[in-house]
Amino acid sequence: MKIIYIRKSSFDQNSGRQKINEKDFNLVVEDTCSGSIAFADREGGKRILKILKAGNITSLSVISIDRLGRSLKDLLATIEIFTEKRIPIHFLNQGLRTLDEDGKENSIATLTISILGIVAQMERVQLLERQKEGIDLAKAEGKYTGRKSNTKEDNLKLLSKPKNRKALEYLKMGNLTSVEISKLAGVHINTITKIKRKGLNLAS
Repeated sequence: MKIIYIRKSSFDQNSGRQKINEKDFNLVVEDTCSGSIAFADREGGKRILKILKAGNITSLSVISIDRLGRSLKDLLATIEIFTEKRIPIHFLNQGLRTLDEDGKENSIATLTISILGIVAQMERVQLLERQKEGIDLAKAEGKYTGRKSNTKEDNLKLLSKPKNRKALEYLKMGNLTSVEISKLAGVHINTITKIKRKGLNLAS
């Protein structure tokens, strides 16, 4: 089975540019999440790894390296999982393939991927730094007030976050405390309260 993986960062981001020649693939898997989230923790990533474990993948294609991950450590870990199964990953924009046609690891591609992975990771760090600098400047000029009091986060946005969905699943079990769920899902206790108020009502 030939799979193409697509990731976009938010629900309002158009992923159309990533969907190229879908007819050439047996399955299209799409995630809406930050690139900082580990591939194995994404809903689409979990689905692909499950298919991989079942031995039903012949290749995985991704439009570009940063779509698979913006953390070099996670990127290389994901590639290693597929390499161990002798399944190639194609990075279409870069024209890179992790394994040669004969199934051997492509050392040049691995080196190039590592370098580009570092670049993607640095770009994310720089983006976060620019955002912080912008907020600090706005605060200094008295233009930044943050979220207004009594405003509500969109339900869909709240429950679309992987960690929040995981917390919701734990809540549905009904046998865990909010503190336990906070630790298991890796979210703040206040987020658990929000999900209790919004998520369970939506799920009922």
